[in-house]
Amino acid sequence: MDKSFVSNIRTNLSDRKKIVIIPHISPDADALGSCLAIYHFFKKNHKVDIISPNEYSDVLKFLPGENTISRFDSSQDKCVKLITNAEIIFILDFNNLNRVRKLSPYIKKSKAIKIMIDHHESPDDFATYAYCDPSMSSTCEIIYNFLSEYDKNLIDKDIAQCIYTGIVADTGSFRFPSTSSNTLKIASELIDLGVEIDHIYQNLFNNYQFSRLKLLGKTLENFKKVKDLPVMYSLLSDEDQKNNNYKKGDTEGFVNFGLSIEGILCSVIMVEKKDEG
Repeated sequence: MDKSFVSNIRTNLSDRKKIVIIPHISPDADALGSCLAIYHFFKKNHKVDIISPNEYSDVLKFLPGENTISRFDSSQDKCVKLITNAEIIFILDFNNLNRVRKLSPYIKKSKAIKIMIDHHESPDDFATYAYCDPSMSSTCEIIYNFLSEYDKNLIDKDIAQCIYTGIVADTGSFRFPSTSSNTLKIASELIDLGVEIDHIYQNLFNNYQFSRLKLLGKTLENFKKVKDLPVMYSLLSDEDQKNNNYKKGDTEGFVNFGLSIEGILCSVIMVEKKDEG
């Protein structure tokens, strides 16, 4: 972790501030885990709010502090006021304002200091301070390094639960190539802080409805291989989703089934979103 980045953030948070934390649209475990970790870390000394651009999977509602999150799609006036009054905006797990859609103009207009922390390629240049490292397994791994450098003693069980959840989800339970020895060391330290591994696994992976199993079946049925390329793709139509009682987050992880085929290097799932244009 870049010490100068942490030092700049610490300087800007030396007195009580109004902080808003924003993940990308349809936030996943890494995005929400990152946001909630930052929320718990700073809430004692600052006014902190999380704004999700829209709904997210019910599966993630076990995360500590999830009930404090405001949603722009259902509380627009409240969220606009929070952003307008914010002095610090944390932008987590995305690096392009297109990833927050209707929230984008309000973030652009805000005079707040913008802090981007992300692990994706090609970040846009809109943040006051940015730390983006595509070599990291997840944004949650970066958040752990950031908070450890800021003040490791403040990382408690709730923060550990949020960070561990994001890391587990984005590494495919530590299976993906982005998993490093440092990722596993961090996981070990989080367990020492009291992370309940079984609780997280049960909620992340064994907490879906029967309709999701049927949706998975449809996804597998629709998979096709691109001729002469190590690529597979599947399309889920709006009708497929309606027929299987689709809920936000139901397709999480489906894309990985394509990668389970020998010789396949790229797997894509395209989900039709008529209601989102």
